[in-house]
Amino acid sequence: MKSIAFIFSNAPHGNSISREGLDVIISFSVSTNKIGLFFIEDGVFQLIPKQNPQLIFSRNYIKTFKILLLYGITDFFFCEKSMQDRGLKKFNNFILDIKLVNSKHLKKYINTFDFVFKW
Repeated sequence: MKSIAFIFSNAPHGNSISREGLDVIISFSVSTNKIGLFFIEDGVFQLIPKQNPQLIFSRNYIKTFKILLLYGITDFFFCEKSMQDRGLKKFNNFILDIKLVNSKHLKKYINTFDFVFKW
């Protein structure tokens, strides 16, 4: 199967968009060799540990991202500008190893994939 890029642009809690996106990624991982995850805009909050979504009656699915490693998914790209705009420029305690890239390179990486899904 061809390569697929998944773009996360929403904050992790308050809706189910990102959680459902994660479920789709796991489903596609069985039949796709190359999957990349891109975190832009509020999506940069997806991999921050120790969040408390239960305070807003939401399920904490963030740790589920670690399962992706078992499926061979290791490409996690973060938009440097999005992190800077949200005060996360010096934050480095994500639940997975990320690749921090500028907007120009982010677009180049995304363009190497055959299909792109945005959440």
